[in-house]
Amino acid sequence: MTRPPEPSQEEQHTVDVGLLFDLRNPGAWHRPWADHYAHTLELCEEADRRGVGGLWFTEHHLFDDGYLPQPLTFAAAVAARTRDARIGTSVVLPALHHPVDLAEQAALVDLISGGRLELGLGAGYRRPEYALFGAEFGRRFQHTEENIAEILRLWREGAITPGPIQDPPPVWGGFYGPRGARIAGRLGLGLLHISRTIHEHYVQGLEEGGHPPESARVSDLLPIILSTDPEAAWQRVGPHLLHQVNSYRQGALHGTGQAGPPPLTLRDLRDPDAEDTRGLLDILTPEDAAARIKELTAGLPVRHLIFWASIAGMPDDLVAENIELITEKLPPLLAPGTP
Repeated sequence: MTRPPEPSQEEQHTVDVGLLFDLRNPGAWHRPWADHYAHTLELCEEADRRGVGGLWFTEHHLFDDGYLPQPLTFAAAVAARTRDARIGTSVVLPALHHPVDLAEQAALVDLISGGRLELGLGAGYRRPEYALFGAEFGRRFQHTEENIAEILRLWREGAITPGPIQDPPPVWGGFYGPRGARIAGRLGLGLLHISRTIHEHYVQGLEEGGHPPESARVSDLLPIILSTDPEAAWQRVGPHLLHQVNSYRQGALHGTGQAGPPPLTLRDLRDPDAEDTRGLLDILTPEDAAARIKELTAGLPVRHLIFWASIAGMPDDLVAENIELITEKLPPLLAPGTP
């Protein structure tokens, strides 16, 4: 295996902390859709005022709770109402869209934001979504790679107008396995996954694609919520996490003909010996989160750390506390040189 490159001093100083919004609006805690979207825009504005490093959005289709289906549309709205935060997707699914459409949409978000776009692209994992768009699930990695390459070509050759401000915008591969990591490397993308094992495959891909290993850059969504009282927060977040986890588990099986395991319970989520729930979400103080993150990212060229802004409609006061701690308390604890 090729040894991953050590991050430069510049890279160590360019890590930013961001928030991911999926716009879930479950029935148990439902608010009117227009109010829900308006409230999320206000949260993005507030996070931007607090100095958040990035605001990220993600794509899924056919979720009962209205999981955000068009992240670039919402990203454009956020771009118009913020000034400093990077505007990212984690991720858009290019195999479900025509590359010209994505190249144009992404360029407009970059223009509206004044050059703040971070475009994350991935293959997805749900058969019903591919069926909805008439796309081939079995060839999703091939089509994802082809469409990403085409988006990059369209920008590079000025084949769509208007083009983005950045030349080109940073593009990220949202892949969690060796195959996807090598695709990201071959295309010269950043990798939206922080894993030393997978990083080796990513660096191999960079070399296969003729890209210098020192160009490696990684980011990731970390399953962490911040609170000053994690145990009290757990009691209130638990039902929302249970909804999120069970919807993901069930969604992964839709269209496969498999019944799958029974839904998890709140007791399952808190069972320290249950392997299938370990690492789904940790609620930590900023100090404990910083210690864990430093251990996780040591020696890797990290650019963005992304956190859930909310878990499936969790209470507004916990969302506000989470955003405040992530934007104001956590970054100083992650600064180079802090113990």
